[in-house]
Amino acid sequence: MKTIGVFDSGLGGLSVLHALLLEMPDARYVYLADGAYTPYGGRSTEQVAERAHRITQRLHQDYAVDALVVACNTATAMAIESLRQEHPDWPIVGVEPALKPAAALSRSGHIGVLATRGTVESERFARLRARVESESRHPLHFNCQACDGLADAIERGDEATTRVLCARYLDALRANANTPAPMDTLVLGCTHYPFAADILQALSGPDVRLVETGAPVARRTRTVLGLPEASAVVSGTPQITLLSTGDPAPLAQASTRWLGTTVGATHLDL
Repeated sequence: MKTIGVFDSGLGGLSVLHALLLEMPDARYVYLADGAYTPYGGRSTEQVAERAHRITQRLHQDYAVDALVVACNTATAMAIESLRQEHPDWPIVGVEPALKPAAALSRSGHIGVLATRGTVESERFARLRARVESESRHPLHFNCQACDGLADAIERGDEATTRVLCARYLDALRANANTPAPMDTLVLGCTHYPFAADILQALSGPDVRLVETGAPVARRTRTVLGLPEASAVVSGTPQITLLSTGDPAPLAQASTRWLGTTVGATHLDL
């Protein structure tokens, strides 16, 4: 049985863990929420990279994981290249805003992107955007919005603030659009944002399609591990270890709410 390590600054990576469980239900999972340092979106590249390397080393040494999923767009943007350089023989899968899938889905070419400031302003995101635009057969307009505070509000379970911020940033997307074509696709560029998908869909309207990254990341992870596709019927309880560098209680509660399984969480000094 393969063991897969997953980490995020907090609870948002549970959306990726959920996709991994659907793709590889018979694997063993170790999920680490860096609650003591969440959110990553407002931190410097040096701070995020230092935490990512420390967490990776701990999961590699103490939990013998066979592959690592960096379930955080900001950490992927700021640290995954150096992580792969440090661990060249170990599969490390990152997440990034689903610009290419969105480009394939969009008919108008007007695609909104909601992400953390750390992701939107990163060189990795700029390269991704340029590559997708250059490969497209049709004109694309990516309308990007940094969503300060949104991941934190979702993390806290503050629905009122989440709703206010979602409305604010969608309004900003509309105000900053410099194309007459209607936005028909919205990229959720942070792993926290799928947990606000109902709010974002209601505010965007039925003609806007929301795109997230969990399923493609799960398929990629299965591929690099050389695992077959899961059978249609899976029995048994998922094997999940939950760790948090902060208070473990919110992680345990979120896993019950978002994964549909009750798993205890443990505090980890790191």
